[in-house]
Amino acid sequence: MSWEFFQSQILAMRWLNDLIGRGLESLGLDIKSSFAGSLQFFIYDVIKISVLLCVFIFMTAFIQSYFPPERSKKIMGRFRGIFANLIGAMLGSLTPFCACSSIPIFIGFTSAGLPLGMTFSFLIASPMINPGSFALLISVFGAKIAFAYVIIGFALAVTGGIVIENLHMGEYVEEKVYNHSGENDTKIADMTINQRLKFARNEAAETFTYLFKYILIGVGIGAIIHNWIPEKFIESILGNNNPFGVILAVIVGTPIYADIFGTIPIAEALLAKDAALGTILSFMMAVTDLSLPSLIMLRKVLKPRLLGTFIAICVVGIIIIGYIFNFCGEIFI
Repeated sequence: MSWEFFQSQILAMRWLNDLIGRGLESLGLDIKSSFAGSLQFFIYDVIKISVLLCVFIFMTAFIQSYFPPERSKKIMGRFRGIFANLIGAMLGSLTPFCACSSIPIFIGFTSAGLPLGMTFSFLIASPMINPGSFALLISVFGAKIAFAYVIIGFALAVTGGIVIENLHMGEYVEEKVYNHSGENDTKIADMTINQRLKFARNEAAETFTYLFKYILIGVGIGAIIHNWIPEKFIESILGNNNPFGVILAVIVGTPIYADIFGTIPIAEALLAKDAALGTILSFMMAVTDLSLPSLIMLRKVLKPRLLGTFIAICVVGIIIIGYIFNFCGEIFI
């Protein structure tokens, strides 16, 4: 099996898109029209994302059943310095959480006395990178962009954690975090294979149920952009010719609450309209890492100075990444 076949037919499920197109044509619809094109985009992306999400969440949850939070804390607590940040970002990259879902785990890690930089590396990486989104990124953008997104997201998480650790800002964490008793920690006892499979199935079902509405919203917005908004309009705002496109993407993306699975369809539609690659990546990162609801939740556990530092690090890092990719984007497309 060639890589091209695996990417286009297994991950991207192009056969499904063709099947849906033929089905709509059999109903008398012209798939080249805006309405039918949007409908095809919507049905195809919802099914594709749902399947990939469930499969990879199941696989990730099965692996995580061997590493409950208490065991993860013991493993992570052995590391210091940049290795701690690497481990924090790596663990965050393997967890299929949105920003709001990552915060309780961040609290648990912080209350356990893990280095603050490590916990922030986890917090930055967790909503931005995970195996499911990586597979979906490959299916939509190809391997080069998918790998580039993961690498720069990982680098941002590690760098952000290092900066916060070296600023020695532990005093700006709310006291109640350090007094957190860990009552919400999920303790997973030794389980049989069947029990782990059941645990993974339940996690996949729960995560899918929670995220499905955001998938629908994200795909719906993507369908509108893909078939109704003129290409020249998108390119004039988010193309390379607009020097403020990256900054605008970060400003627009920050108030939006969506996980990476709901964001990718929007990014897919923007790419089809010739929006600049760096601008698209900046939008995705801003939505996943800096959504307004997650910042409100973080304010409950972080004092304003530390929260402001976290936001500043993410914003500056995302903007720099966006402009780098805008200048070098042709390498990856």
